[in-house]
Amino acid sequence: MSRTPMAADLGHARTLDELFCHHRQWLWGLSYRLTGCAADAEDIVQETFARALVRATPCQEQAWRPWLMRVATNLSLDLLRRRRRRPYEGSWLPSPVETSDENPLFEAVAPSTDARYEWLESLSFAFLLALEVLTPRQRAVLLLRDVFDYSARATAELLNLSEENIRITHLRARRAMRDYDGNRCQPTSVRQEQTRRTLEQFIRCLVTQDVDGAAALLAASARTVTDGGGEYTALHRPLVGRQAVLTLHMRVAHRRGAGARIEFRSLNGLPAVLIEYASAIKRQAPRVVLRCEVDVQGRIRELHTILASRKLTAVRFST
Repeated sequence: MSRTPMAADLGHARTLDELFCHHRQWLWGLSYRLTGCAADAEDIVQETFARALVRATPCQEQAWRPWLMRVATNLSLDLLRRRRRRPYEGSWLPSPVETSDENPLFEAVAPSTDARYEWLESLSFAFLLALEVLTPRQRAVLLLRDVFDYSARATAELLNLSEENIRITHLRARRAMRDYDGNRCQPTSVRQEQTRRTLEQFIRCLVTQDVDGAAALLAASARTVTDGGGEYTALHRPLVGRQAVLTLHMRVAHRRGAGARIEFRSLNGLPAVLIEYASAIKRQAPRVVLRCEVDVQGRIRELHTILASRKLTAVRFST
């Protein structure tokens, strides 16, 4: 007769509690990179451990990691497939996560120095957006092989596929990532400082309504992308061109800037701005995250504004 864990089984409960503490960060990191959404990653981790509670027999410690990884990966792939079947209102952006030592879910050390993509780079918006061109299976294989540094055999066992299938899928995924690989956006200390300096100047120009100063900080082909998730008023598609981007952000700052609380924070490896507005009417977002990507000249080539509340669950606002 199989042994089903019960609430009264304190020894097993303690084991699962220890397993949760030990594996949660790793599972969350995998699920977030797979889905690009912190709230979805949290749900997946919770569901993974809920399934661990009803396993027929407790495993030894060394047997838990592969099982937990397999469950979390499959749940993430199911979510990605559902997402592809459902139309998303407006532009989709990853949800920002704090990348500072104070964040218990931020992994500051890479699992292997042999991985193709660095640990922090694989959390960047540029990398997560590049992953969107991949199929769910390609995304899982690329992350397991090139970020988590799994062997082809270990990846095959985790995904229940043949090694040959893994190699072919991995090759196709790498080909699809060529554009990103040709212009990788690694969050180095130099890039972090450049981004912070440019973003601070841009915010200062918005607050003071310095049109010329803001225009000088934007690349000619600058784009702005907003993600309201259908919850708040947002652009339906990216806005392209320096003048169009400038006009939009100046207008928003003029209308909503008074009394707004502004704070700089490290999100996904680069500086970003947390904005809490003094008031919000109708479908205006009460708080947003504004971030940017800069070009080699230090000009802003892309601005991202994340408004949807579900996308902001991993960011600590002051109120």
